Amino acid sequence: MLSIPPKYSVSMVIGYLKGKSAIHIHRKAEGVKKGFIGRHFWSRGYCASTIGLDEEMIRAYVRDQEHLDKQEELDFTQNP
Repeated sequence: MLSIPPKYSVSMVIGYLKGKSAIHIHRKAEGVKKGFIGRHFWSRGYCASTIGLDEEMIRAYVRDQEHLDKQEELDFTQNP
């Protein structure tokens, strides 16, 4: 969970964090400096709230991401 100053858009901050962290994790795990293009690490979505969701709702959202990603991938392969 994080707080984003109003001068930055949520999507810009999340995209930056996901992009940089995925590259860093790839480099550490694979031991290479290049070759991350075309690979995916994070799920596509994120949860943002301006009204204050409770922590349990956020945890449930994160828990359900793996199931939702698998379903979306299955739907895509069946109906390209």
